[in-house]
Amino acid sequence: MRWQARTDLRYGRSHRGSLGGRLRLLAGLCCFAFACAAASFTTAAGIAFVARQRRQKFARTVISRFFRSYFRAMELMGCLRLDLGALDTLRGADPMVIAPNHPSMIDAGLVLSRLPDLACIMKGEILDSVLFGTGARAAGYIASQPPRTMLRAAIDCLHRGSHVLLFPEGTRTQTPPVNTLQRTVGLIARRAQVPVQTVFIESNTGFLGKGWPLSQLPVMPMVYRVRLGRRFDPPADADAFAGQLQEYFRTELAGPSFAGAPSPANSHGPATQ
Repeated sequence: MRWQARTDLRYGRSHRGSLGGRLRLLAGLCCFAFACAAASFTTAAGIAFVARQRRQKFARTVISRFFRSYFRAMELMGCLRLDLGALDTLRGADPMVIAPNHPSMIDAGLVLSRLPDLACIMKGEILDSVLFGTGARAAGYIASQPPRTMLRAAIDCLHRGSHVLLFPEGTRTQTPPVNTLQRTVGLIARRAQVPVQTVFIESNTGFLGKGWPLSQLPVMPMVYRVRLGRRFDPPADADAFAGQLQEYFRTELAGPSFAGAPSPANSHGPATQ
């Protein structure tokens, strides 16, 4: 049996929702800012008491747990309903590049909440931000620019046994179902000789996606489901692989934007399980 989720993907810009819903959303966004700041502060304060060789693992664990706690709080408030259990099968697996689609701003947080030992490739502005920068740098997250430095850092992380999270679209989806994919995923996988694990993030809302105004209230609960796609062997040609990956993503995401979510009995459970 499938639970059919309400969706706001067909709403017009005039949909503003109830006052109670807007207050819940505002509280959730404030909690997100607090969680990011708290994770960075806890990391900065804690690494002084952690042996140097364990500081990166400590920082990644703190960030992962803060995201889990935040998403759990959002579920209890009735703002979110999450099915992220598929990611748990990757925990402890051999090094690989994890390549999801990128519909919204919270995608990285969804993945990080389930996979602590993960090097995330992100924009330099995030690494320099007040809210998240300290923790991200301590966790060994990687700036996307300059490209050569990013490639070396990502390959080094993979050779040390970590996973690398990289969104092949390069930014949030602007042209559904998926933007033109970059060749960076294939370059890293080829040079490090690791597989590429595709991941698909599906939702019943366009909230925090490209072009979504914050004045527009999303449907609640916002449902996010993650499923694993095909795992590709290390490519021989990064350009050819980008084209292959593009076709695969288009095929997998070509159906309805959100078909529903598992029933409570069949769900993998909330983000904290």
